[in-house]
Amino acid sequence: MSQANTHHDQRQTVLILDFGSQTAQLIARRVREAGVFSLLIRPDTPAAEIAARKPAGIILSGGPASVYEPGAPVCDPAIFDLGIPILGICYGMQLAGRLLGATVRKADHREFGRASMTVRDRAGLLHALPEHATVWMSHGDQVSLDDAPAHLKAQTTILASTPTCPLAAVRITREPTTSTKPLTFYGVQFHPEVTHTPQGADIIENFLYEVCRCAGDWRMADYLESTVQAIRARVGKDRVLCGLSGGVDSSVVAALLHKAIGPQLTCVFVDNGLLRLNERRLVEHTFGDHFHIDLRTADEEHAFLSDLAGITDPQEKRKRIGHRFIEVFNQHAAQIVAEAGGTGTVKFLAQGTLYPDVIESGHGHAGTSAGIKLHHNVGGLPKDLRFELIEPLRDLFKDEVRKLGEVLGLPEKIVWRHPFPGPGLAVRVLGEVTRERLDTLRLCDQILLDEIYAADLYRATSQVFAVLLPVKSVGVMGDGRTYDNTIAIRAVTTEDFMTADWARLPYDLLARISTRIINEVPGVNRVVYDISSKPPATIEWE
Repeated sequence: MSQANTHHDQRQTVLILDFGSQTAQLIARRVREAGVFSLLIRPDTPAAEIAARKPAGIILSGGPASVYEPGAPVCDPAIFDLGIPILGICYGMQLAGRLLGATVRKADHREFGRASMTVRDRAGLLHALPEHATVWMSHGDQVSLDDAPAHLKAQTTILASTPTCPLAAVRITREPTTSTKPLTFYGVQFHPEVTHTPQGADIIENFLYEVCRCAGDWRMADYLESTVQAIRARVGKDRVLCGLSGGVDSSVVAALLHKAIGPQLTCVFVDNGLLRLNERRLVEHTFGDHFHIDLRTADEEHAFLSDLAGITDPQEKRKRIGHRFIEVFNQHAAQIVAEAGGTGTVKFLAQGTLYPDVIESGHGHAGTSAGIKLHHNVGGLPKDLRFELIEPLRDLFKDEVRKLGEVLGLPEKIVWRHPFPGPGLAVRVLGEVTRERLDTLRLCDQILLDEIYAADLYRATSQVFAVLLPVKSVGVMGDGRTYDNTIAIRAVTTEDFMTADWARLPYDLLARISTRIINEVPGVNRVVYDISSKPPATIEWE
């Protein structure tokens, strides 16, 4: 967690120990959607540190490992002595069971997919569930009480089972003694966080309100006020640079910092030649004219394109762009100090890093996340960075950032703008990046967005953009042969950008887009539509 976010621990919070599950972020989302703030933390976080945060509850996520494998992640067993209610999901249930004395072994029948669960006890976690509920299973191991000590058997109540999983849901309670606090543990072998479990949201709410007795006070307006206070406390009288791109993330950060520290903020908009059509005009009007922020535009197209000349590897593109951004920010920091007569410093650099950025860059809480790609504002920064980073959105998902933008009063066209990658069109021009190829892509992308707007599908889609492929193909225009560029169209729908599905755009719309691009953009004779989901693909191509 970044330093700017430590103030959240003062609020009623549920901590989620992330054991590497693909759906750990969904657990965090479901808790927040239910009105309780949540944070994902490392699975090996010491119990003393967890206790110091005073969480209302603890959730142990699922994970890909088996608890009996060497090197499998383990939590601090002392968390079961804190007197804090705990919910274990899948791997979390198995790990808790093993630490408390039960046996975990390979199941006779591996369960993957929907299963019919019979509810035997509706107290607490399964309150108000029907007798027969559909749940989503994804496990090869199961908890067994056959060889468990007598005291654990006595403390355990079986809440639900399936035909092949006798302990689909359990409750373990332990009365306090002179040396131990009470234990309230619920374990579910299924995944309540996924939509495939129809009553999953109810189960999570039951844990929050029936078991943990949460107040449900997580509101974006409250988040705004506490974040503003934390930024003021951390920044003090120093100055902050904010890299403003025009996307929703950096725009929300700029508006948030402006509310918190006003004239101590300087926003730098870098015109790197990798922008969408008319991007500069939109940013200068919104933040310079509307918000009256100290906005400085850096004309750096030549420098960025020189750095990218001949470079085709996407990771190398991101590194070079990240390093050049920092050079530009350093130059502006020195200029600000010079304007102040050589006094003071620009100590902080603010960025619009989101939680999915952190995960995809291999910085997940479980310590086991694969580095899918470098984000220039996460993994692409130089080691000798002269600034301290302020990343007030680092624990938020995209939809939460949009809500925060609305609370801050940002214009709708900014708040609901589709995401744009930090490296800009450099990662949508596959292969070498040149001004000519960028200009071609800009025109194609604008036609695409114009048609999406005209069809009233901009808000119905999450991200729509064009990609210039390093592929030429033969075509026929008029009576002549052509050998020109190929454009790929990418349109997805998603809730959190951790997973996404390709958008089912109408055929007649796709036909119009293709016809316009081929007719209006010189050098393009073929348009293709990307119908891959995330995973296995990513949303961006590079």
